[in-house]
Amino acid sequence: MKKTIVLVTLFIMPIVVYLFFASGITNFGKLAMLTHDVSEIDFADSNVALADKITVLGFLGSDVSNKKGNAFNLNQKIYKRFGQFKDFQFVMVMPKGTEQSVDDLKAQLGQLSDVSKWNFVFGEEDQIKGLFNSLGTNLSLDANLGTPYVFIIDKERILRGRDDDEDEGVKYGFDTSSVADLNNKMEDDIKIILAEYRMALKKNTAQREK
Repeated sequence: MKKTIVLVTLFIMPIVVYLFFASGITNFGKLAMLTHDVSEIDFADSNVALADKITVLGFLGSDVSNKKGNAFNLNQKIYKRFGQFKDFQFVMVMPKGTEQSVDDLKAQLGQLSDVSKWNFVFGEEDQIKGLFNSLGTNLSLDANLGTPYVFIIDKERILRGRDDDEDEGVKYGFDTSSVADLNNKMEDDIKIILAEYRMALKKNTAQREK
Protein backbone atom coordinates (compact mmCIF):
# COMPACT_ATOMS: atom_id res chain seq x y z
CA MET A 1 0.00 0.00 0.00
CA LYS A 2 2.79 2.40 0.92
CA LYS A 3 4.63 1.60 -2.33
CA THR A 4 1.49 2.38 -4.30
CA ILE A 5 1.10 5.76 -2.61
CA VAL A 6 4.75 6.61 -3.29
CA LEU A 7 4.42 5.62 -6.95
CA VAL A 8 1.28 7.71 -7.37
CA THR A 9 2.96 10.71 -5.76
CA LEU A 10 6.16 10.44 -7.84
CA PHE A 11 4.76 9.54 -11.23
CA ILE A 12 1.02 10.11 -11.52
CA MET A 13 0.66 13.52 -9.84
CA PRO A 14 3.16 15.32 -12.12
CA ILE A 15 1.24 14.00 -15.13
CA VAL A 16 -2.05 15.20 -13.68
CA VAL A 17 -0.60 18.67 -13.02
CA TYR A 18 0.82 18.82 -16.54
CA LEU A 19 -2.51 17.86 -18.10
CA PHE A 20 -4.29 20.38 -15.85
CA PHE A 21 -2.31 23.25 -17.32
CA ALA A 22 -1.84 21.86 -20.81
CA SER A 23 -5.56 21.38 -21.40
CA GLY A 24 -6.21 25.10 -21.15
CA ILE A 25 -3.28 26.03 -23.38
CA THR A 26 -4.33 23.49 -26.01
CA ASN A 27 -7.95 24.64 -26.12
CA PHE A 28 -7.55 28.39 -26.32
CA GLY A 29 -3.90 29.43 -26.59
CA LYS A 30 -2.90 32.62 -24.79
CA LEU A 31 -5.51 34.85 -23.19
CA ALA A 32 -6.06 38.08 -25.08
CA MET A 33 -4.90 41.34 -23.52
CA LEU A 34 -8.03 43.49 -23.69
CA THR A 35 -7.31 46.60 -21.60
CA HIS A 36 -3.93 47.85 -20.39
CA ASP A 37 -3.34 50.03 -17.33
CA VAL A 38 -6.37 49.03 -15.29
CA SER A 39 -6.46 51.44 -12.34
CA GLU A 40 -4.77 50.35 -9.15
CA ILE A 41 -6.86 50.06 -5.99
CA ASP A 42 -5.37 53.04 -4.19
CA PHE A 43 -8.45 54.00 -2.18
CA ALA A 44 -8.73 50.93 0.03
CA ASP A 45 -7.85 51.00 3.72
CA SER A 46 -5.86 47.81 3.30
CA ASN A 47 -2.79 46.37 1.63
CA VAL A 48 -4.80 44.90 -1.24
CA ALA A 49 -3.39 45.73 -4.67
CA LEU A 50 -3.71 44.45 -8.23
CA ALA A 51 -0.03 44.74 -9.16
CA ASP A 52 1.99 41.52 -8.95
CA LYS A 53 -1.11 39.38 -8.39
CA ILE A 54 -3.39 37.38 -10.65
CA THR A 55 -6.75 38.77 -9.61
CA VAL A 56 -10.38 37.85 -10.02
CA LEU A 57 -11.97 41.28 -9.68
CA GLY A 58 -15.64 41.73 -8.85
CA PHE A 59 -18.19 44.36 -7.85
CA LEU A 60 -20.95 42.96 -5.63
CA GLY A 61 -22.70 46.27 -4.99
CA SER A 62 -24.57 47.53 -1.95
CA ASP A 63 -27.26 44.82 -2.04
CA VAL A 64 -24.94 42.07 -0.82
CA SER A 65 -27.74 39.60 -0.06
CA ASN A 66 -28.85 39.79 -3.70
CA LYS A 67 -25.35 38.80 -4.87
CA LYS A 68 -24.85 36.06 -2.29
CA GLY A 69 -25.66 33.34 -4.82
CA ASN A 70 -23.11 34.81 -7.23
CA ALA A 71 -20.44 34.76 -4.54
CA PHE A 72 -21.22 31.14 -3.67
CA ASN A 73 -21.06 30.10 -7.34
CA LEU A 74 -17.69 31.79 -7.69
CA ASN A 75 -16.40 30.26 -4.48
CA GLN A 76 -17.44 26.72 -5.38
CA LYS A 77 -16.53 26.72 -9.06
CA ILE A 78 -13.39 28.89 -9.19
CA TYR A 79 -11.96 29.79 -5.77
CA LYS A 80 -11.96 26.27 -4.31
CA ARG A 81 -10.15 24.97 -7.38
CA PHE A 82 -7.53 27.68 -7.83
CA GLY A 83 -7.28 29.52 -4.53
CA GLN A 84 -4.22 27.59 -3.39
CA PHE A 85 -2.03 28.93 -6.20
CA LYS A 86 0.61 31.47 -5.23
CA ASP A 87 -0.02 35.11 -6.20
CA PHE A 88 -3.70 34.41 -6.91
CA GLN A 89 -6.42 36.44 -5.20
CA PHE A 90 -10.06 37.47 -5.27
CA VAL A 91 -10.86 41.17 -4.84
CA MET A 92 -14.44 42.33 -4.40
CA VAL A 93 -14.90 46.11 -4.52
CA MET A 94 -17.72 47.22 -2.24
CA PRO A 95 -19.52 50.50 -1.48
CA LYS A 96 -18.76 51.91 1.95
CA GLY A 97 -21.49 51.01 4.40
CA THR A 98 -21.62 47.34 3.42
CA GLU A 99 -18.98 46.23 5.94
CA GLN A 100 -21.37 44.29 8.17
CA SER A 101 -23.04 42.55 5.24
CA VAL A 102 -19.61 41.57 3.95
CA ASP A 103 -18.62 40.14 7.34
CA ASP A 104 -21.77 38.02 7.28
CA LEU A 105 -21.02 36.83 3.73
CA LYS A 106 -17.42 35.95 4.59
CA ALA A 107 -18.59 33.96 7.61
CA GLN A 108 -20.92 31.94 5.38
CA LEU A 109 -18.25 31.41 2.72
CA GLY A 110 -15.84 30.38 5.47
CA GLN A 111 -18.05 27.44 6.32
CA LEU A 112 -17.26 26.01 2.88
CA SER A 113 -13.60 26.91 2.36
CA ASP A 114 -10.63 28.90 3.60
CA VAL A 115 -11.47 32.48 2.60
CA SER A 116 -8.02 33.99 3.24
CA LYS A 117 -7.69 35.00 -0.43
CA TRP A 118 -11.13 36.59 -0.60
CA ASN A 119 -10.38 40.30 -0.23
CA PHE A 120 -13.09 42.93 0.18
CA VAL A 121 -12.20 46.59 -0.27
CA PHE A 122 -14.50 49.54 0.34
CA GLY A 123 -14.76 52.77 -1.61
CA GLU A 124 -16.93 55.75 -2.43
CA GLU A 125 -19.20 55.73 -5.48
CA ASP A 126 -16.84 57.76 -7.67
CA GLN A 127 -13.89 55.56 -6.72
CA ILE A 128 -15.75 52.36 -7.57
CA LYS A 129 -17.01 53.76 -10.88
CA GLY A 130 -13.53 55.01 -11.74
CA LEU A 131 -12.00 51.58 -11.22
CA PHE A 132 -14.78 49.85 -13.14
CA ASN A 133 -14.57 52.29 -16.06
CA SER A 134 -10.81 51.74 -16.30
CA LEU A 135 -11.58 48.16 -17.37
CA GLY A 136 -12.89 49.55 -20.66
CA THR A 137 -15.59 46.92 -21.10
CA ASN A 138 -18.98 46.92 -22.82
CA LEU A 139 -20.62 46.21 -19.44
CA SER A 140 -21.98 48.54 -16.79
CA LEU A 141 -22.63 48.72 -13.06
CA ASP A 142 -26.21 48.67 -11.80
CA ALA A 143 -27.79 51.27 -9.52
CA ASN A 144 -26.25 49.49 -6.50
CA LEU A 145 -22.73 49.70 -7.99
CA GLY A 146 -22.77 45.99 -8.65
CA THR A 147 -22.52 43.56 -11.56
CA PRO A 148 -22.77 39.78 -11.81
CA TYR A 149 -19.61 39.80 -13.94
CA VAL A 150 -16.07 39.24 -12.66
CA PHE A 151 -12.84 39.98 -14.48
CA ILE A 152 -9.37 38.44 -14.75
CA ILE A 153 -6.57 40.97 -14.17
CA ASP A 154 -2.97 39.85 -14.62
CA LYS A 155 0.12 40.89 -12.64
CA GLU A 156 0.75 43.86 -14.94
CA ARG A 157 -2.79 45.21 -14.36
CA ILE A 158 -4.00 44.11 -17.79
CA LEU A 159 -7.57 42.89 -18.27
CA ARG A 160 -7.39 39.45 -19.84
CA GLY A 161 -10.17 37.67 -21.69
CA ARG A 162 -11.18 36.50 -25.15
CA ASP A 163 -11.26 38.45 -28.38
CA ASP A 164 -12.78 35.59 -30.39
CA ASP A 165 -15.39 34.11 -28.09
CA GLU A 166 -17.93 32.02 -29.98
CA ASP A 167 -20.87 33.62 -28.16
CA GLU A 168 -19.83 37.19 -27.38
CA GLY A 169 -17.02 38.07 -29.75
CA VAL A 170 -14.98 40.00 -27.22
CA LYS A 171 -15.48 38.48 -23.78
CA TYR A 172 -14.47 40.91 -21.05
CA GLY A 173 -15.90 39.16 -18.00
CA PHE A 174 -17.62 36.07 -16.66
CA ASP A 175 -21.21 35.89 -15.46
CA THR A 176 -21.24 34.52 -11.91
CA SER A 177 -24.96 33.86 -12.14
CA SER A 178 -24.22 31.28 -14.85
CA VAL A 179 -22.62 28.05 -13.65
CA ALA A 180 -22.08 27.15 -17.32
CA ASP A 181 -20.04 30.32 -17.92
CA LEU A 182 -17.89 29.59 -14.88
CA ASN A 183 -17.45 25.89 -15.69
CA ASN A 184 -17.03 26.08 -19.44
CA LYS A 185 -15.13 29.32 -19.91
CA MET A 186 -13.76 30.96 -16.79
CA GLU A 187 -12.23 27.74 -15.48
CA ASP A 188 -10.30 27.25 -18.74
CA ASP A 189 -9.16 30.87 -18.83
CA ILE A 190 -7.86 30.72 -15.25
CA LYS A 191 -5.93 27.58 -16.21
CA ILE A 192 -4.40 29.42 -19.15
CA ILE A 193 -3.20 32.46 -17.24
CA LEU A 194 -1.77 30.34 -14.42
CA ALA A 195 0.02 28.22 -17.01
CA GLU A 196 1.39 31.36 -18.70
CA TYR A 197 3.04 32.54 -15.52
CA ARG A 198 4.19 29.06 -14.60
CA MET A 199 5.89 28.67 -17.99
CA ALA A 200 7.42 32.15 -17.77
CA LEU A 201 8.81 31.35 -14.32
CA LYS A 202 10.37 28.11 -15.58
CA LYS A 203 11.91 29.97 -18.54
CA ASN A 204 13.39 32.69 -16.32
CA THR A 205 14.75 30.11 -13.91
CA ALA A 206 16.38 28.18 -16.76
CA GLN A 207 17.99 31.35 -18.12
CA ARG A 208 19.44 32.26 -14.72
CA GLU A 209 20.93 28.79 -14.37
CA LYS A 210 22.81 29.04 -17.67
